[in-house]
Amino acid sequence: MKGKLIVFEGIDGSGKTTQMQILGRRLERQGFPVVYTREPGGTRVGESIRGILLDPLYREMEPQTEALLYAAARAQHVAQLLQPALAAGKVVLCDRFLGSSLAYQGFGRGLSLEFIDHINNLATGGLKPDLVLIFDLSPCLCLKRIGAQVNELDRLEREEMAFHRRVREGYLTLARREPACCRVIDGRQTVEQVHETVWREVERFLREANAGNK
Repeated sequence: MKGKLIVFEGIDGSGKTTQMQILGRRLERQGFPVVYTREPGGTRVGESIRGILLDPLYREMEPQTEALLYAAARAQHVAQLLQPALAAGKVVLCDRFLGSSLAYQGFGRGLSLEFIDHINNLATGGLKPDLVLIFDLSPCLCLKRIGAQVNELDRLEREEMAFHRRVREGYLTLARREPACCRVIDGRQTVEQVHETVWREVERFLREANAGNK
């Protein structure tokens, strides 16, 4: 089977990172070669950019600057990690990818979706995820789950509630915009229930992908 890129999207606190780890372990038990990564990050360059993007000291950062920094980290990520792993036939599990730019910088910051699409097409060379799992949960519940003090929150987590509501709407719009690859997962369920929903979606996807390769 050719390599597959499975992306986990959602507001911080929605459970996406936990579910990525649980799914990865289950895939590994079944013999799949799994790569875990995240955005921004995944490479030395990307992790350095991540530090700037999430540091509350940079509250003056312009929306366009933010979007371009995410795209820059993504370009390095695609070239250095994603493309080689996919070429080697691995299942890549990525915590955030293109959908986050649409949700956070497009809907959250109000930047043009055409601008977001343009810079990210340049960054990825056209690479698209094979499956996107969007973990949907209200921003209020997400922040309660994080449970951190204000001084422990990163630059984006400190935004007002209206910003996070716009981000959530961005994710739901993404699901409607790309129904072929996006699946919305109800984040209100227990960790175990969410995993079983995730597994049904992933198992179906891998089965269909395998059938298509025969």
